[in-house]
Amino acid sequence: MSAGGETGTTLIWGSGAVGGVLGAHFARAGHRVLMVDRVAEHVAAMNADGLRIEGPVATFSQAVTAHTPDTVAGLYRTIILAVKAHHTEAALAQLLPHLHPDGCVVSAQNGLNEKRIAEAVGPERTVGCFVNFGADWLAPGRILFGNRAAVALGELDGRDSERLAQLHELFRLVEPGAVVTNNIWGYLWGKLGYGALLFATALTHASMADALAMEEFQAVYASLGREVMALARAEGVTPIGFNGFDPAAFAAGNEPGLRRSLEAMVAHNRNTAKTHSGIYRDLAVRRRKTEVDAQLGVLLPIAERRRVPLRAVPRLIELVHDVEAGRREQGTDLLEELLKSCS
Repeated sequence: MSAGGETGTTLIWGSGAVGGVLGAHFARAGHRVLMVDRVAEHVAAMNADGLRIEGPVATFSQAVTAHTPDTVAGLYRTIILAVKAHHTEAALAQLLPHLHPDGCVVSAQNGLNEKRIAEAVGPERTVGCFVNFGADWLAPGRILFGNRAAVALGELDGRDSERLAQLHELFRLVEPGAVVTNNIWGYLWGKLGYGALLFATALTHASMADALAMEEFQAVYASLGREVMALARAEGVTPIGFNGFDPAAFAAGNEPGLRRSLEAMVAHNRNTAKTHSGIYRDLAVRRRKTEVDAQLGVLLPIAERRRVPLRAVPRLIELVHDVEAGRREQGTDLLEELLKSCS
């Protein structure tokens, strides 16, 4: 079986944290993989010394072939898109010439990028993907694989397909518990709810687990989860829980469920070598723009169209922008600011 292109090669477009873990495991299992990344130093390191995966899940070095976007050639039946959400449009423009007419793009990203991909290549050539394992780009040629977590794949219309079965086998090389779902949108909206909570934790210097365990800010997490889940239901989506995040716990009045869900998320995030979110690393370590507009910002026009009131989410976006621009420093005082917007 091969989920690759004309030459049986799978193209990984974006070879950082998630893309790096996927590509290294695929190649280690004997699949032909071509890694693509815009960071020339990362590409050079992969070609010279292989891709090094580190951490408690697996530690190994894997020989791979890597290119920058401008040196890629050929057509591929499977392109796994693993760039940051706000780089999706630019990446699509570069990868489209390399997508086989019978090929598909698999979005191993955060957010609702499948919508944008489907607009560019067609829904019939787009496969949804949900990934929650922890990974970080450490340095050129080095990726941290921090923990195992939920992975799901699904066609956008919920149907079964041969390519979905093949992709499932491929992703099981990384996460043996990966599943095929007829409700990929439920997973993606669930991840948006969970992601909103992680954006809030990134306003502080605390770890994900420690921040989620702060009882004084439970109302912040409750409001964020409640708003995103209400918007999912307004869109006709039944959100799906995973790794402690329970959509039902964020219904109004479900305080016991909320507490159980937060405790489960804390427990999950204590069992990983990835202590802080990629959002935090973007703000505090790499000092660059986060995915906040591409993940949470896109929810604002949906909320306006569906007439779903949002208070906590817009304020969270504003605070992340303040940190990105250097107007505010990370700290629990930002969660206190956010608390004022929570009912």
